[in-house]
Amino acid sequence: MTAWTIGEDALGVEVTRISRSGVWLLYNGRELFMPHEGFPWFKDKSVATVINVRENSPGHFYWPRLDVDLGVETIEHPERSPLKAK
Repeated sequence: MTAWTIGEDALGVEVTRISRSGVWLLYNGRELFMPHEGFPWFKDKSVATVINVRENSPGHFYWPRLDVDLGVETIEHPERSPLKAK
């Protein structure tokens, strides 16, 4: 049986805030921001849809209801990603 410490993130990744400008994730004690301008898949979606995220592999996240896959590298450096959302 595993016990968690208060404040420990048992999920690995968590959406902590959704605003008109974008979405914030908490991952391994780091806050990552995805502005809607660069990550339009989340704009105008329901809260339930956006918070439904899982970590498929270390640093790689998947939103099943949106069929969106993103890695930490893409979130932190979207300019390096060869594919851009339109």
